[in-house]
Amino acid sequence: MRIKNLIYFLLLMGCILLILAACGEGKKNIAIGPPASETNTASSLILDAYGIGDGDYNAYQEGFGDAADGVQDGNIDISIGILGLPAGNIESLQASVGDVKMLGLSDEAIAHIEENSGYKRFTIPQDTYDFLESDVETVTAYAILMASTDTIDEELGYELAKSMVENANENTHAQSEHMTLENALLGAEGLPIHPGAKRYYEEQGLTVDNPVAELNTTEAKPELILGTGSQGGTYYPLGGEMANIWNNHIDGINITNTETGASIENLVGIRNGDIDLGMTVHVPAQAAINGEADFEGEKVENAAFIGHIYPEVIQIITRESTGIESLDDF
Repeated sequence: MRIKNLIYFLLLMGCILLILAACGEGKKNIAIGPPASETNTASSLILDAYGIGDGDYNAYQEGFGDAADGVQDGNIDISIGILGLPAGNIESLQASVGDVKMLGLSDEAIAHIEENSGYKRFTIPQDTYDFLESDVETVTAYAILMASTDTIDEELGYELAKSMVENANENTHAQSEHMTLENALLGAEGLPIHPGAKRYYEEQGLTVDNPVAELNTTEAKPELILGTGSQGGTYYPLGGEMANIWNNHIDGINITNTETGASIENLVGIRNGDIDLGMTVHVPAQAAINGEADFEGEKVENAAFIGHIYPEVIQIITRESTGIESLDDF
């Protein structure tokens, strides 16, 4: 009798497992960015704009480099990234597979995102990538540099901002072309500015309306940490070159770039005293200063704006072989 009951139980469990497998079979695999990254936060916002809930897809919390490998292997159907234009990883993926497809955002989704964040509509021109058949509508923000007011004194803040503008021509990364005096204050809206950076920009004739951060140090640390992002993304290689240039032009300091989960982790690192400089999208920086969203109840009160780095554009990719035409397909 016991054996018979055991057989019935095993058969029942087998049926349940088959049903669960069937229910999950149609779900798509979506790379939404690492935990504690702005990509992860932005992905949730984008999917929410389409009414796509957590249970409607399989989430892969990968950096964009690893996610692109997953797209290439067919293990990931869609990858969402916040990247510069053009993104080297996307160009490399297209060179490997030859059928990359970029998904645009609907007008309704863009309106939802603009209403609920600091992202703004952006058009990716058709000539950005050779596989695009038309312009792609999406949203953008700005990559910026934030500094700890506990470890970056006024003079170092001045030199960091100055070098970002005046030595950008020594940086071989494609996104360094955006580090110009004309762009220097993009993404600064709503953020306290480091007094050293403010002094430099005003000497160059810019008008700075931001509140000025109060410094908690009169002498910079000689050894400093720059929080960047994953090695497969833009922040890490670009930040590495920025650090080398600063080290070559600013006496008495040594800046080391370190791999992190990017924006949110870098802001938390500044707050906790683990890093001194952080690359971040300006949207989570605003949230950090105001104690909102991921920083609700946990303001970052010791961070100040140094300068703009490059425009960050939401880019959503899949492959033609997936048959996915739009996020509306969900």
